[in-house]
Amino acid sequence: MSNPSRRISGRTVVISGAASGIGRALAQRLSTHGCPVALSDVDELGLKETEAGLTGPSLTRVLDVRDADAQRDFASEVRDWAPARLGAVFNNAGVAVASSVLDANPDDENWLWDINFGGVVNGTRAFLPILVEQDSGAIVNTSSVFGLAGMPNQSAYCSAKFAVRGFTDSLRQELRGTGVTAINVHPGGVNTNIVRNARFRKDPDGRGRSHEQMAQEFAAITMTQPDKAAEIIHKGVEAGKARILVGPDAYLFDILTRVAPTHYYDLLGTIVGRLRSRAQQNPSVATV
Repeated sequence: MSNPSRRISGRTVVISGAASGIGRALAQRLSTHGCPVALSDVDELGLKETEAGLTGPSLTRVLDVRDADAQRDFASEVRDWAPARLGAVFNNAGVAVASSVLDANPDDENWLWDINFGGVVNGTRAFLPILVEQDSGAIVNTSSVFGLAGMPNQSAYCSAKFAVRGFTDSLRQELRGTGVTAINVHPGGVNTNIVRNARFRKDPDGRGRSHEQMAQEFAAITMTQPDKAAEIIHKGVEAGKARILVGPDAYLFDILTRVAPTHYYDLLGTIVGRLRSRAQQNPSVATV
C-alpha cells in the first residue's frame, strides 16, 4: 500500500535522461497517473518523442546535466511553470564506459563521472531548495546494482554509482525530521540503450566483440523492461522506501554482497557466464 505522505501521483515530477529508457518510461507512467512532468535530456529528438507520448501537462528542456547553471535555470523554470506541488525529482541521466583500469581513457572516465555523479549532484542542488521550502517530496537518484558490487571492466561506472549511493544516503540523513526524503534506486539489467550509447574502444574482455555485439549481448541477458522498472520505482517511492531494487538480478546482487562481501563475484561471474552462453546459443532472443 502506498504511503500517503510520499504519494506523487497528481504532483509535478522532474525527470532527467527522459529521452529514452527508464526516464521515458517513468515520464509515460507518471503522466498517466496525473503528474505534470518536467523533462530534460541532451537528446532533443528523443525528448520530443517522449513528450509526444504523454497524456498530461509537460515541460521539456534540452540540457546537459553536467551544467550546474543550466540545471538551476531549469529548476527556476519548473518552479514558475508547475501546475501542482513538486512531488519528486528523478536524477536519472546516465552513461556507460567499458574498460579495464589498465587501459582506461581519462577523458572517457571524466565524461562518465561528470554525468553519472556530477549530474546527480547538480540536479539535487538545483531542486532541493524547492522541496525543502514546501517541506515535502523526494529526491530520487539512480544508482545501480553496480553501486552495490564492484565489477571487472566497470571501475568508472561502479565508482560513480557507489558515489551516488553514498551521496544520497548522506542526504537522507540530513533531511531527517523534514518532509523531504532522498531515495537510492538500484536497477539491475534493464533493456535500455545504455550499452549501445556507451564509449567503447575495444572489448575489455579480449574476446574481440564489436560495440554492437556487446549491446546485443547485454540486451539478451537483461531481466527487466523499462516500463516494469518505472512501475517498481513509482511504487517504491510512494511506499516510502529509502532504497529501491529493480529486477530479480538486483535482489541477487544485494543478497550476494551481504553474505559474501569479498567473494560475490565468484558466484556472479558463473551466473553471468551462463547467461552469456545462453544468449550466444540463442541470438534471436537479443533485442534492440
